[in-house]
Amino acid sequence: MMLIVMCVVSFLLTVILGRWLVPALRALKAGQSILQIGPSWHNTKAGTPTMGGIMFMVPALACVIAAGWAAMASGECDHLMVLGFSLVFGAIGFVDDFVKVKYKRNLGLTAIQKFLLQLAVALVYLALLRWNGNLTNELYIPFVNVTLTISWVVYLVFATFVIVGCVNAVNLTDGVDGLATGVTLPVMIFFAVTAWCWGNETLALFPAVVVGGLAGFLCYNFHPAKVFMGDTGSLFLGGAVCGMAFALDMPLILILVGLIYIVEALSVIMQVTYFKATHGKRIFRMTPIHHHFEMGGWNEVKIFTVFTGITVLMCVLAGLGIMARF
Repeated sequence: MMLIVMCVVSFLLTVILGRWLVPALRALKAGQSILQIGPSWHNTKAGTPTMGGIMFMVPALACVIAAGWAAMASGECDHLMVLGFSLVFGAIGFVDDFVKVKYKRNLGLTAIQKFLLQLAVALVYLALLRWNGNLTNELYIPFVNVTLTISWVVYLVFATFVIVGCVNAVNLTDGVDGLATGVTLPVMIFFAVTAWCWGNETLALFPAVVVGGLAGFLCYNFHPAKVFMGDTGSLFLGGAVCGMAFALDMPLILILVGLIYIVEALSVIMQVTYFKATHGKRIFRMTPIHHHFEMGGWNEVKIFTVFTGITVLMCVLAGLGIMARF
């Protein structure tokens, strides 16, 4: 019951905060710049306020601290570690967005700057999880209900790659109105339900309040979007997704619940690799792949609906795959 209450509170706080934040961002001229290499029809979105991720990050912080205070006082810090991990990624995104807005350019931090910051955050988080006893060097395989034990060195390299890759894949998914929001909603519901079923209501608190925040944000971010989450929001969500997967010690579940993120990232990798190898030929009309469908005639609402629907189905499948672990 507490999880549902805090989810609703997070939703209401996000909606209320949005009524103030959107006009404030517009007044600060914190408008989105549109990449020249992006779809030309997105040029009409130039100037739409960005950094809207603040709208669901602040309620998430407030709700987790308020509802999780007793658990924190008793020494339970699982929810705080995932919250802090996500907020640090959100902070990296905020700096990136701020540079874009301040200097009126499409690109903020350089790729190497973002990579090194993300790498450092991933390593610190993994170290904290291991210290807290939440992380093992065993890979749980859904459906077959077996684990593979690997060396800690190999596991840490694998885990760091997964975290950095996942965070940036979520960032790539944020390309049409409401898409990253809609896709991440069922993923967070999956993690909240899973943590609760495993008896860890404290850990379930974080994804539960993120669900409420995303539902509230969707009121402003659904097509036509009044505000974009920016890297501030998408990197926060990337941290939330992979942070929960590792906090529950089942990173391979990301293959299922994060299928859309993976496809988005792979489409870019495939396109760039093929383009260079063939000196200009393309596999897709445009990447990330949601732009491919846009150029094929899909409108943004259809992309949102189909991609979110696929994620819902994959989350249900993932739930079936881990039932034997309960």
